[in-house]
Amino acid sequence: MKSHARSGTKRTGGRRRNVRKKRKSELGSSPTETRVGDRSLKTVETRGGNTKTRALQTDVANVATDDGVVSATIENVVENDANPNYIRRNIVTRGAVIDTSEGRARVTSRPGQDGQVNAVLVE
Repeated sequence: MKSHARSGTKRTGGRRRNVRKKRKSELGSSPTETRVGDRSLKTVETRGGNTKTRALQTDVANVATDDGVVSATIENVVENDANPNYIRRNIVTRGAVIDTSEGRARVTSRPGQDGQVNAVLVE
C-alpha cells in the first residue's frame, strides 16, 4: 500500500474495503530500461489514443557535434546519475554519459519515451 493512501484499518480495528477498482487513467507501468544492444523498439498506446515508441535496446545515437548531427554507434555507458547500477548494466537514460564512436556524449533525449537516443558531445 502506498504511504500517501488512506489507512487500511479503521480506528476501531475494522478493515476498510476498496470503494472502487483502478481506472484506466490511474494505471502505471514499470520504467523502460533501454539497454545497449541490437536495436529493438516497442509501441505503446497512451492516453487519448496516441502512441509512444519505447526503445528496449539500441546501439545508435544521434550526436550533435560542431560540424552538425552525426549518427554514431554506442559502445557503453560511462556515467549515469539516475542510478549507479545502470552503468554496470549498460542502461541508457536521459543525462547518461555514453561512449560513442565520435567520443563521449551526454544523452539529451528520453529513449524509453522517444525511442531514440539524441546526445551532445562532452568536452
